[in-house]
Amino acid sequence: MFAAFFPSASAALEGFGLGAGLIIAIGAQNAYVLRQGLRRQHVFAVAGLCFLIDCALIAVGAGGFASLLHAFPNLPRIAAWGGAIFLAGYSLRAFAAALHPGSLKAEGAAPGGAGLRAALVTALALSLLNPHVYLDTVVLLGGLAAQYPGKERLAFALGAMAASGLWFYGLGYGARQLAPLFARPAAWRLLDGFVGCVMAALAVSLVISQLS
Repeated sequence: MFAAFFPSASAALEGFGLGAGLIIAIGAQNAYVLRQGLRRQHVFAVAGLCFLIDCALIAVGAGGFASLLHAFPNLPRIAAWGGAIFLAGYSLRAFAAALHPGSLKAEGAAPGGAGLRAALVTALALSLLNPHVYLDTVVLLGGLAAQYPGKERLAFALGAMAASGLWFYGLGYGARQLAPLFARPAAWRLLDGFVGCVMAALAVSLVISQLS
């Protein structure tokens, strides 16, 4: 019985490793989850939304629908320009926050936080307005999953989903260990400045990719 299950276990481990490699990278989505974790605001909801989005896209890719992107050749271009505009706006917001940094209160929440709806909308936009997300999850993971038959393909997809869940919840709740550092406004100034630079760089890279 173990021998019969081993191929699926191997596929799951490969999916987990590849999923982790694609997800664990400095980007707008991860930076936002980290910031929400540090502020202890809507961490479960934001991390959960990012996780569910990843699961949906991985399922689409593993289900053999990566060809949809090829059927709509203008979709990546529209997503790229939309993502560039959104990231540019968010970077300006982060730079503005860096000029007026706050600090963590004693009870663990930072002042000036957004409501749940605003936090979820921001997480949704940062997740879906990035064309690299589709390339990583739908095309790359989906293409590799297609190499496996039946149960092994499912195991591969579940492994990748598991990596996503562990990363987003680990990042959101693990950020609390840094809370003492962010009791100082200077730390928030550095973080917001860093987030602004990351998102501005991503916006510029998207524009360059479309103009080249």
